[in-house]
Amino acid sequence: MTTPISERLDDLDEARDSGRRKMDWAIQHMPICGALREQFEADQPFDGERIGMAMHVEAKTAVLAEILAVGGAEVAITGCNPLSTHDDVSAALDAVDGITSYAERGVDDEEYYAAIEAVIGHEPTITVDDGMDLVAAIHEDYPELIETIIGGAEETTTGVHRLRAMDDDGELDYPVFAVNDTPMKRLFDNVHGTGESSLASIAMTTNLSWAGKTVVVSGYGDCGKGVAKKASGQNADVIVTEVEPRRALEAHMEGYEVKPMAEAAAEGDVFITTTGNRDVIVEEHFEAMQDGVLLANAGHFDVEVDLDALSDLAVDTYEARDGVQTYEMADGRRLNVLAEGRLVNLATPIALGHPVEVMDQSFGVQAVCVRELVENGDDYEAGVHAVPDRLDREVAEIKLDAEGVEFDALTDAQAEYMDSWQHGT
Repeated sequence: MTTPISERLDDLDEARDSGRRKMDWAIQHMPICGALREQFEADQPFDGERIGMAMHVEAKTAVLAEILAVGGAEVAITGCNPLSTHDDVSAALDAVDGITSYAERGVDDEEYYAAIEAVIGHEPTITVDDGMDLVAAIHEDYPELIETIIGGAEETTTGVHRLRAMDDDGELDYPVFAVNDTPMKRLFDNVHGTGESSLASIAMTTNLSWAGKTVVVSGYGDCGKGVAKKASGQNADVIVTEVEPRRALEAHMEGYEVKPMAEAAAEGDVFITTTGNRDVIVEEHFEAMQDGVLLANAGHFDVEVDLDALSDLAVDTYEARDGVQTYEMADGRRLNVLAEGRLVNLATPIALGHPVEVMDQSFGVQAVCVRELVENGDDYEAGVHAVPDRLDREVAEIKLDAEGVEFDALTDAQAEYMDSWQHGT
């Protein structure tokens, strides 16, 4: 049986103090979550609710969990990736009234899913997920709980893809908001957050420069666009690989080279996968790569780089740096994998995840989605739902107000014009 993190750490007081400092630093730079925390503390909208969370348990996520708890919820949380938890933050969360944290870094698959089951053991009425493992486990193993679940919210691209597939198969039995797809998340978190944090994590882990390198970005969705843009901004040459013709054309018209991976493999110095799909870089690509390349994944699951095939090709493997595993080929070439092929911006030993300000927006959307489920959950049938635009706008307005940015509003005449089909030439 999985126990809370506080029962598994040796130096608990020190861990809690360290985690609390990280959380306090984050909240200073999260005006959206700060404003919502004040509202929730006063109104107690989540009184009586049990919120189950499977997220990357680090300082920004901890702020979200805490504002739900101060709003009256009982919160149980665990990680959504075996390498993304900060144990000190998890310990600090577990000390907060109303929160139980099971998240721990470096767990194996059995321990990972046991912690998800521990969260489910709290019988959540609302789920907040990143990658959909929690939703899947409830549907597969604990369907009797679905009757009392109001709904959920899903954070990331991969999770939304899984949810839509589940919904298409008629297997999703409660409503879930696709937080990833709403503008206040997608346009900032995916582009700026993934772009900045992935490159920063790679640079800090390797102590290498981007300038003059050829960076191969696999996938030109919002995350890939961010990685490509930020790499180009640090004076790297960027090659994009894509399977979707319109995205390939978009990358081409934005000035990037677009090539099949079979060609790009021989040219890249750094490879960053952002597709959310499996087998993006495989044996034939490894065989074409130059000595010393870096292989990193910015997608949610560790299936984009075929590490089994790479291991089979290697005659030796060793840890070159903390967080960097080198695979030596028979001809002497060395291919370097970061963070075991897991989410590079969160799973390297020094990874901090997305910038605080970016996650303030994403977690602000998560928080108002949870509030919406409590207030209007009966309005949503089982299935995947877009975040209501009024909620997305609310989060944007809080942010602009905090930044001291004023903006225009439509006049009555303009609003009427935009809503009418009768105004012609």
